[in-house]
Amino acid sequence: MASVQYDIGDLVFAAEDILNDGGMPGIDDAEGLIAPAGARGVVVHYGYAELDDSREIYLVRFESGPDGLLGNPVGCLPEELTQQAAVDA
Repeated sequence: MASVQYDIGDLVFAAEDILNDGGMPGIDDAEGLIAPAGARGVVVHYGYAELDDSREIYLVRFESGPDGLLGNPVGCLPEELTQQAAVDA
């Protein structure tokens, strides 16, 4: 197994809209929006896909709402995350 791209406690941003793949409890719409592109979050755990141990998976808690509280952990692939904050043009 290779070294991980992000560590626990790293600040990350959603590189794209993170949508429910049907496995996220508490979201009514099977394709509901979990975190919009640019949402700020923190890595709380990481691991590897069971069927492909070369595939990293990160558990991220994204800020939800204007109060900045962290939502439930969401499984994300590395390409769904970035450490670059979106800049408004």
